[in-house]
Amino acid sequence: MQRVSKASKTQAYLSVYGDTVQINGKVGITSRLYLALSVDAIVHNFPILYEVYAVFKVVKQTTTVLATQAMLLGFLPVTALAATFNLVESTTKDINAAFDAGALTSERITQLYLNRINAYDNQGPSLNTMITINPNALQTAAALDQERQLTGPRSPLHGIPVLLKDNYDTFDLPTTAGSVSLEGSIPLNDAFQTQKLRDAGAVILGKTNLHEFARGVTTISSLGGQTLNPYDTTRIPGGSSGGTGAAIAANFATLGTGTDTAISIRGPASINNLVGIRPTIGLTSRDGIVPLNLKQDVGGPITRTVTDAAVMLDTLAGFDPADPVTETSIGKIPESYTESLNANGLNGTRIGIIRQIVEADVAGEVADPEVVGLMNAAIEDMKAQGAEVFDVVVPDLDFFVRTNPNRTYDRFKYDINNYLASLGPEAPVKSLTEIIDSGNYTPSLDTALRNSEQTTLTPDEDPQYQLYLQNGEDLKAALLSVLEEQNLDAFLYPTATRPPRLIGDDSPAGGNSLLSSYTGFPSIVAPAGFTSNGLPVGVELLGDAFSEPTLISLAYSYEQATMHRIPPATTPPLPGETFEYEPVPEPSTTIGLTVFGLTALGLKLKQCRKFQSARHIT
Repeated sequence: MQRVSKASKTQAYLSVYGDTVQINGKVGITSRLYLALSVDAIVHNFPILYEVYAVFKVVKQTTTVLATQAMLLGFLPVTALAATFNLVESTTKDINAAFDAGALTSERITQLYLNRINAYDNQGPSLNTMITINPNALQTAAALDQERQLTGPRSPLHGIPVLLKDNYDTFDLPTTAGSVSLEGSIPLNDAFQTQKLRDAGAVILGKTNLHEFARGVTTISSLGGQTLNPYDTTRIPGGSSGGTGAAIAANFATLGTGTDTAISIRGPASINNLVGIRPTIGLTSRDGIVPLNLKQDVGGPITRTVTDAAVMLDTLAGFDPADPVTETSIGKIPESYTESLNANGLNGTRIGIIRQIVEADVAGEVADPEVVGLMNAAIEDMKAQGAEVFDVVVPDLDFFVRTNPNRTYDRFKYDINNYLASLGPEAPVKSLTEIIDSGNYTPSLDTALRNSEQTTLTPDEDPQYQLYLQNGEDLKAALLSVLEEQNLDAFLYPTATRPPRLIGDDSPAGGNSLLSSYTGFPSIVAPAGFTSNGLPVGVELLGDAFSEPTLISLAYSYEQATMHRIPPATTPPLPGETFEYEPVPEPSTTIGLTVFGLTALGLKLKQCRKFQSARHIT
């Protein structure tokens, strides 16, 4: 080896450390560089010590990097290190974050929801939303907790408590449609949607009240009684899915299901300050749902946020061989509806206001001025987010929604008899005739049930019903023509042109549901604010078949810009529902620190290689 002069070696170290100082005009070296030269002199003369020194350097470098990462964590905002869980208004994302951190279990959150039901459904405001509580809910939740520990969650719904409208079949709980005539009736199998929720790991917490047989909008039944609106307990919660609507608004569960034949998802969502999606006919299966009219029936989510509605729709949607109409959904379902959650989703879109049903409902009844004012405010809010929102005219709309006779209930006898036959020989009643003969139903339905029972023609044979269906197809064509000619993304109107009625008031409800229910097109409802006396109002967006991703994007953008969702004052938080915990760091934070650490370590190793190179200059 060629010997290197001390001056040359010093110069080499200067290229590594740059540790020079000037004193009285002379260049000197710092103590750090002096130490480096001294150490090198030792290892140069005693090579075996070099390997020991190299190990020391790596340990030192690694310790430095880890300490730096820890220090950076210390400078992160407190919110990155501590989180607060609030059961009231908690979302699937909030709950899963607490699950992931080990701060919450499914069993615990199930018990917390049961506490709220006990405090506010059976006592206090006595909202009367529930027909059945699942006696095995806590056991199911505990088993799902164990599964999470062993194999991880099945889906974002793993361990999440869900309420079902009591016309969804459950093999382990009665399904009654709210009628004493079906009390204790336990179906042979789950409804297809019920099974999908169980497969996703959801906890079926219980079954909610509904307007009996889904034949009304006030949510009164012979088995469940009258459900109250949590925003004003003297008023109706909408219907027929009013039990789910009131329960989700009152935070009795994270998610809920409803069915919609005419307005039964959207009405309760609108007047309980919630989000509701009536899916395209064919997107979700009706198998195992007590029917009202299988040409118009559809099941979907009722939630507190657009995000949770999208999460739930991911589970509910899909082809079911037992419901052939769902074959139309094949190839039209995105990988996830959550992909449409875009805060800028309104920007650049075109939305048509159907002014005819903003200022008056489909029956021609003049709208409440405050509802009109809230719709105009929603329009301006959407414009502020970059949407073009303008009036459009739907040809012959008056005929389709105001003159065309409503034959929604014409096939009830046919559909309910088929459902009762599916229950097998143990069914408590086997036909609509037996239901009427039993007298076990709410008296307000007597005339309607008897009128349906007198039907002698099947739906396929009834010319009046066939004309009704043809008018629905003509309305669909009229709406499509406006969508295409105006290049619209959606139509806009209020779900109801009037605030929720007082219980017992038979005045017009102001429902604007028929555009979606007649055509099978999807629609979404989002909170649009409150009247001066604190009653919720919803805005509805209607699109073409299978346009749920677009509707979700529009509604999410509007929701995030306005944040109109406020929980009812009648059901405040209970002790134990709020707690702090240390969350698992967000993936972006972890990745950022890892990249920083690897970069720092790389620089250190590079420096070490320079050190070795300087030592072995030849």
